[in-house]
Amino acid sequence: MFKHIMMPVDLAHADKLDRAMTVAADQAKHYGAKVTYVGVTAATPGSVARTPEEYADKLAKLAAAQSELHGHQAESHAVVSHDPAADLDDKLIETRKALGADLVVMATHLPNMADMFLPGHGGELARHSQVSVFLVRPA
Repeated sequence: MFKHIMMPVDLAHADKLDRAMTVAADQAKHYGAKVTYVGVTAATPGSVARTPEEYADKLAKLAAAQSELHGHQAESHAVVSHDPAADLDDKLIETRKALGADLVVMATHLPNMADMFLPGHGGELARHSQVSVFLVRPA
């Protein structure tokens, strides 16, 4: 059913993504799909990495660790943005198309009042993609 799963990750909050990463890995194993872990970073130094290359290396290590932990095929794909906060949704939509992913598994937060004014990234991705988007809420 699914051949390629895209899993957007925020390396600054990787410690909070275990549930969503487990779901992505379970789906990958069930369908024999690969998972591409996608991260969006700025070209300027940030709290996670000083350079886009360092960010890409950290993302690759996360993908390798998930592959080893769960036993599925995994890759990483770092995307550089001039303003990740402003164009994260657009970058994820473009990347999903470029990768040809047919499923997106993404961590999300519990709905709150702020969602009425600023929709979540997962909702935007679901609205503008022709593929299934699986939003995984915290336990």
